[in-house]
Amino acid sequence: MRRLFGTDGVRGVANIYPMTSEIAMQIGRGIAFLVKDSRNHDHRIVIGKDTRLSGYMIENALAAGICSMGVNILLVGPLPTPGIAFITTSMRADAGVVISASHNPFQDNGIKIFSKDGYKLPDELEENIEDLIFSQKMAALRPVAEEVGRAVRIEDARGRYIMFLKNTFPKKYTLDDFHIVLDCANGATYGVAPHVFEELGAKVTCLNIKPDGKNINHECGALHPEVIADKVRALGADIGIALDGDGDRIIVADEKGNIVDGDHIMAICASDLLSQKKLKKKTLVATVMSNIGLELAMHNMGGKLVRTKVGDRYVVEEMRQSGYNFGGEQSGHLIFLDYNTTGDGTLAGLQLLSIMIKRKKPLSELTKIMQPFPQTLKNVRTTKRLDVHLIPGFDKSVKSMEESLGNEGRILVRPSGTEPVIRFMLEGKNIDTITAMAEELCAMIRKADAA
Repeated sequence: MRRLFGTDGVRGVANIYPMTSEIAMQIGRGIAFLVKDSRNHDHRIVIGKDTRLSGYMIENALAAGICSMGVNILLVGPLPTPGIAFITTSMRADAGVVISASHNPFQDNGIKIFSKDGYKLPDELEENIEDLIFSQKMAALRPVAEEVGRAVRIEDARGRYIMFLKNTFPKKYTLDDFHIVLDCANGATYGVAPHVFEELGAKVTCLNIKPDGKNINHECGALHPEVIADKVRALGADIGIALDGDGDRIIVADEKGNIVDGDHIMAICASDLLSQKKLKKKTLVATVMSNIGLELAMHNMGGKLVRTKVGDRYVVEEMRQSGYNFGGEQSGHLIFLDYNTTGDGTLAGLQLLSIMIKRKKPLSELTKIMQPFPQTLKNVRTTKRLDVHLIPGFDKSVKSMEESLGNEGRILVRPSGTEPVIRFMLEGKNIDTITAMAEELCAMIRKADAA
């Protein structure tokens, strides 16, 4: 049983277990303990964060824990999650820590950990940290005197990351002819993404770039792409780009104000990589949440789609294990392993723009490569932990619905890995049919929760 770590690190309401300063300090000690080895050199861990008010509290607690185990710290301040992965590898640090709850509201926070290679820690190492914390194994191992760690602030981390992003964009292209509406969700990209697109020549209309610690993700960013869609229509812009609070996901709007999700972006980028013979094994990696239309599009292009569990870490694991180089999620996590080790919204936006330039087509034309099936998503928040398979008649109802959908639909039921929510995804040719099915299943969950 995992006690702290979920599908994407530790996450919860800040200052309430497990997201307390006490636990953060212990996590810091655990990370430091794991990275120390017999080599006679200074060990270093990068710490970065998004713009949440509680980031200061968690940052200081983590730093205290790491230093107390004799490991030094490189503080980079507010920086997107993929930027911290980049800095970790660029600085040859032993690990990187991100303080962020991604797309969650400001009162939540989280801790995600990268290994020295820039990839998120595997489950077994997270379990090792939990064991170190709850077994008290580190209590007698604290160094003293000159052996404790120190903290150094990396003042140019943001500039290094901006330069890295610009270098992923083809040098033969500029964005001189583009008007971009950019929504930074009052999050970690506020000091990065505007500079990247402007320095490449675009006219950029920036939204939500004034974080105050409490407005991150609030009715803006990738969770609310209607904001950029409305602005694109109002200004006649070429594209709208919405990022989330920690900058690892992207949702866009075309020049007509139509919202374009991660599935469509993956189809466009996979097609381009296939045309250049750069999509390894002609395979795109996505999760079970991606639309059947993406699978059909890949088949029509001469490629294939491999699915994983929900979560960008599982997409990355499959890519690394099987030798693939591109994957992502419908929610907008897009992973280009040829450039970075984790999802990067700004980088994905640059790749999409380069394809628009190369093909000389507006985004609305490029999205025609994929025809999505109608899909409905439902979330049921519960007051207690429920095993849906133990609800009388639930599995039988799902099986009957799946049989009626046949090969032209899917039903996915899964508990959230970060909150007490049961999530439903239904797909089929008729939206009314799958919506009715979803409501029936949701009602069964609510009834069981109330019992």
